[in-house]
Amino acid sequence: MKKHIVIATRSSKLALWQAEWVKTQIQLNFPKVTVELSLIKTKGDKILDTPLAKIGGKGLFVKELETAMLKNEADIAVHSLKDVPVELPEGLSISVYTKRETPNDAFVSNHYSDFSELPKGAVIGTSSLRRMAQLKKIRPDIEFKSLRGNVITRLSKLDNGDYDAIILAAAGLIRLELKDRITRLLDVDISLPAIGQGVVCIETRTNDEEVMALLAPLKDHETRITVQAERALLCRLNGGCQVPLAGYATLSENTIYLTGLIASLDGKQIIKKSIQGNSKDAHTLGTTLAEDLLKSGGREILESVGIEVAE
Repeated sequence: MKKHIVIATRSSKLALWQAEWVKTQIQLNFPKVTVELSLIKTKGDKILDTPLAKIGGKGLFVKELETAMLKNEADIAVHSLKDVPVELPEGLSISVYTKRETPNDAFVSNHYSDFSELPKGAVIGTSSLRRMAQLKKIRPDIEFKSLRGNVITRLSKLDNGDYDAIILAAAGLIRLELKDRITRLLDVDISLPAIGQGVVCIETRTNDEEVMALLAPLKDHETRITVQAERALLCRLNGGCQVPLAGYATLSENTIYLTGLIASLDGKQIIKKSIQGNSKDAHTLGTTLAEDLLKSGGREILESVGIEVAE
């Protein structure tokens, strides 16, 4: 068994929290193994003045970490699953899905206790097309302005008065011990989460059995099954950050409940469907739901922003 592990990670506070957590878990289970972090700056970290959809969308926060693994400069990479494309470079795979944190989006404001209380013309900060489209549908009178940067940077911009409220993933705030900044969790019926939101995953080389053995105790069965359904949905829709797309699955005993959504950029057209079935059919359920969304108008929405989906 390997005695030393190098973790490739971004340098934001949240990314470091995730990498440090994985490091701690490995050392708790295998005290003789030493673990070090290799901090890497990704394209998504360098370009902060442009919405993600305009600079390439998914993959912006993982490519450089994957390169380090392929060059044997790192053994594993720790990611927020929602940042990871469905298609991975040859030789790499997601080996571990850890237990999911709260998947909801969080409404954060210093002056208003709920999204519904925002006055007409209020300014909300988010760069997520998914969040904007869903919330525009409910409150078309609200103005949305781009918000990039790490969690602390975004909160600082709110505190400086640049926005009346901002929308963040609740999981990041909870992990950074900033739960008290959450004004209210947005119900999934109001803002369906991003696919994989709240999940920390670990990417490895596909043939690195020694490393996989060290990571085995971190695997969470329920999370693996639910995100399998969600990412099958994402794969069939050829989804990225260029179009509002959401998906969220839960597991009750052996039954998966999966909801998916495709929306137009202006939020005027939202197609939302659900499906349920046996947990052993997680991948098929995701693909089937995607087909339903496509047939219900989703294909036209995707094509309107240049995303081609195979028949």
